[in-house]
Amino acid sequence: MAAFTITVNGEKRTVDVDGEMPLLWVLRDELDLKGTKFGCGIAQCGACTVHINGTPVRSCVTPIAAVGEAEVTTIEGIGADPVGKKVQEAWLELDVPQCGYCQAGQIMSATALLSKNAQPNDKDIDNAMSGNICRCATYTRIRAAIKQAAGLPTADSREV
Repeated sequence: MAAFTITVNGEKRTVDVDGEMPLLWVLRDELDLKGTKFGCGIAQCGACTVHINGTPVRSCVTPIAAVGEAEVTTIEGIGADPVGKKVQEAWLELDVPQCGYCQAGQIMSATALLSKNAQPNDKDIDNAMSGNICRCATYTRIRAAIKQAAGLPTADSREV
């Protein structure tokens, strides 16, 4: 066990855990931030996606010791980012989630995409979101919400 001080959603937090503990469990069990979900545990589904210095990472396989001085942003804090706020608003307006389980990870990946590419095309969206699995298959609504957040036309035969 060791003390780790990390910055989460703009706030310094200290936890006393094993350095190999995945960031996911630090967030959920130690810091009581339950929005980030456990899905597969092997970085394949995207449900656990958070940002580390703006880059989407799978928190289920990221040890707390690897975070260091980096800024961690979770679904609880993404709305403070102007792009994240637009993504969340589009998600709500288009009623994207069905069960909602994967949506935190989806929103985190979508925000990272739009932060780097403000005008993505369908291929860009598909590439950026390919690591996020939605068991309810709301992929067309997810694409439409990303386009709406980017201020792009959302009418497409494959959408909503």
